[in-house]
Amino acid sequence: MQQYLDLCHRIVNEGTWINNKRTGKKCLTVINADFEYSVGANKFPLITTRKSYWKAAIAELLGYLRGYDSAADFRKLGTKSWDLNANKNPEWLANPHRKGEDDMGRVYGVQGRSWAKPNGGSIDQLKKIIRNLSLGVDDRGEILTFYNPGEFELGCLRPCMHTHTFSLIGNTLNLTSYQRSCDVPLGLNFNQIQVFVLLALVAQLTGHVPGTAYHKIVNAHIYEDQLDLMRNEQLKREPFESPRLSLNSEIKTIEDLESWVTLDDFSVEGYQCHPAITYPFAV
Repeated sequence: MQQYLDLCHRIVNEGTWINNKRTGKKCLTVINADFEYSVGANKFPLITTRKSYWKAAIAELLGYLRGYDSAADFRKLGTKSWDLNANKNPEWLANPHRKGEDDMGRVYGVQGRSWAKPNGGSIDQLKKIIRNLSLGVDDRGEILTFYNPGEFELGCLRPCMHTHTFSLIGNTLNLTSYQRSCDVPLGLNFNQIQVFVLLALVAQLTGHVPGTAYHKIVNAHIYEDQLDLMRNEQLKREPFESPRLSLNSEIKTIEDLESWVTLDDFSVEGYQCHPAITYPFAV
């Protein structure tokens, strides 16, 4: 929690105003931020200075891991996080590749589970990673990436957190996640949860001990209409201790993730937080 607060203070005190063309808003911006999450010690990085809707973040991650391309499928899992970008983004609405209501296009998990090959086939990156790690193999290329410039026009949004690299040292599995852009008041709350849960899940699926998740952010920003709430409300609050995350131990295969796993298979213990803050969302 402290590393989150340190970044927020850094943006407020040292950030530079940048105009964002896509949203039409100004962002108070800093470059480069590094976070570490102790997954092995189960220090779940939930924001405590406001209420964190952790179930929606995990639901979104499950949708990515299943390769979903419809906001409707994400809603069924328990999150509305793709409703606006799928249905209210003017550029995507005018895109001839959009298939209709709730279509997200070839973004995030679609790339992770079916990266298109030149010959017409596809690559399931996640399945390859699970297979190798289950055999104790780390080829220094256990990489899950959603960043495919050749297909940006086929999706409603470029990925913000775009690449996850797994590293095996002995029986300890670590993760390094890369993020090009981060809406700190809204997005970082989701992103921290997803990095932590991704390592915890893959370690469990492959029979390894989870170690540390390293989360690297390039452009960290606060939008102009979020600044007052961050500076004069959230940063005035004292944080609480980190809670703990529990996973259903019966989640054992990638097929389990694709079929029966729901939010009921995740629980958080010892979460104490301040009241919710409603930050504006930039489409």
